[in-house]
Amino acid sequence: MRKTITGDFRTEDAMRNAMDDLLSVGIPREQLFMDTAQISLKVITPEATEREVNEILTRHQPIKLH
Repeated sequence: MRKTITGDFRTEDAMRNAMDDLLSVGIPREQLFMDTAQISLKVITPEATEREVNEILTRHQPIKLH
C-alpha cells in the first residue's frame, strides 16, 4: 500500500533540499511533487520507506507534516 506524505516548508530552499535528499537515497523522481506556490513537497511512498521519508523531511524542519 502506498501513502502520500506532505511536508509544508517555510522556504523554497528547504523544500528543494528535502527533495534532493529524497532523490539521493533512491526515491524516484516520479514519486515527488513540489508545489512552489504552497511551498510543499508531496511524496508517494510504500509503507516500507515511510519512516525514512518522514526522517528526511523532518531534517529540513517542515512547518507541518501530514
